[in-house]
Amino acid sequence: MSGRSTQRRWNNPYSPKEKEKALKLLSRSDAQFVAHRYRCTVQTIYRWKRLYNGTLESLSNGSHRPHSPHPNAQTDDEKKHIADLIRRNPNIGLNELYGKLRQYYAYSRNPVTLYRYLRRTGFYDGKPKRKAYKPKPYDTPEHIGVKWQFDVKHVPKDCIADSILNDEKFYQYTVIDEATRERFIYPYREQIADNSVDCIRRAILYFGYKPEMIQTDNGSEFIYTQKLKDGRKHTFGKFCEEEGIVHKTTKPRTPRHNGKVERSHRSDNERFYRYLRFHSFEDLKTQMKAYLRRSNNIPMRVLTSKDGKRKWLTPKEKRRELLLLDWGIIE
Repeated sequence: MSGRSTQRRWNNPYSPKEKEKALKLLSRSDAQFVAHRYRCTVQTIYRWKRLYNGTLESLSNGSHRPHSPHPNAQTDDEKKHIADLIRRNPNIGLNELYGKLRQYYAYSRNPVTLYRYLRRTGFYDGKPKRKAYKPKPYDTPEHIGVKWQFDVKHVPKDCIADSILNDEKFYQYTVIDEATRERFIYPYREQIADNSVDCIRRAILYFGYKPEMIQTDNGSEFIYTQKLKDGRKHTFGKFCEEEGIVHKTTKPRTPRHNGKVERSHRSDNERFYRYLRFHSFEDLKTQMKAYLRRSNNIPMRVLTSKDGKRKWLTPKEKRRELLLLDWGIIE
């Protein structure tokens, strides 16, 4: 009995065994002591004593349901009107049901009262519940350079020092290899297609290889948001075609499809941007380069060796393992 109140809640009654123990204590102590010990009144102790006939059944808890209906409960006529309307309109909604009751039967109760009555009578039990979303299994590549995820993140304004103009914006372009979780990040002043191409060129130099596929969202820096009649190709799509890279876009308004790069952006907020303060674009570039080196050397639970013996590998360690297994290269 952990509560500090002097009485126990009525909806959490004592069990018959507890009552029997209290009566045994009463045989060698006074009623006030027993009532204090069991957090109840003296009258309650004496009532248990009157009911007790030597069996636990005599101390069992009875129902607290009142014998007479509440004076403000739904009347028989109101219950009949509600049942008739539901029978004629099985898929009727709460608002429509309430409106018809008011219009045709002068129903004057609060709509919350009607809702509680419907819940109590089981009207909503048979309603089909919305199934929770279950994501389909994602086929993560097991080999290096198969697929990159590419996305853009706004650099938070809180990180910008007062020496920089208020209307100036900065963007973090992020590329992540799905197999190794190794990333390349680079800052830009604009969120445009030319910067997307420039970032991928830099990422190819950084990783030392080209991917077979790049997956992005449907931002204007990656694709045209509307179909063009003249058949022009987007700058980024044109670049991927020239480099022999497949450009794949995710389904609109489903950022989870680009989940690895999106999750890495959340980690950036926690590890980097929460503590970042830069005074110029060059300063941001310098600090981001140092953070990139650090982030690629942080162990990750999802990264394990192929033989399963080593766990919590860093992206750099996973990269070295896959380079050796896939291409026979030792860094």
